[in-house]
Amino acid sequence: MEKALASHADAELILKLYELRTEAVMREARAWFLAEFWPETAEDFFLVLNEFGTQRNAYLRQVVSYWEMAAALVLHGSLSADLFLDTNGEPFFYAAKLAHILPEIHVQRPGYMGKVLKLVEIYPVATGMFEAMKKNIAKMRETRKSA
Repeated sequence: MEKALASHADAELILKLYELRTEAVMREARAWFLAEFWPETAEDFFLVLNEFGTQRNAYLRQVVSYWEMAAALVLHGSLSADLFLDTNGEPFFYAAKLAHILPEIHVQRPGYMGKVLKLVEIYPVATGMFEAMKKNIAKMRETRKSA
């Protein structure tokens, strides 16, 4: 991770990102992705991704594009990686939730969630969060199957 301390501008940006996450429609989109969107296959995923004009499609695009934008701020040096990773585990949850089908998604959409995944590749803290969340999601999938 970076050696320099986060700046006041970093703090302002991280607070702005938090504020944007609390916007009403964004909260709905995040809640949907968290609780309702459980694609088992790439086909399940693409059904929603290609369902233009539906609420599910809008929610999926909103959540993923938000976290891709936030990750891009880190990757381009506009936001401290240390500060971002200390305050945001959510993008790694979403990436982990799709991890089992990402190779198939990448056949059709090679850069899908690419910026979040780049953070996982570059920063050991992000790697740890992603791997831990994959384990948690596997347990959640098992619980859902048995329910």
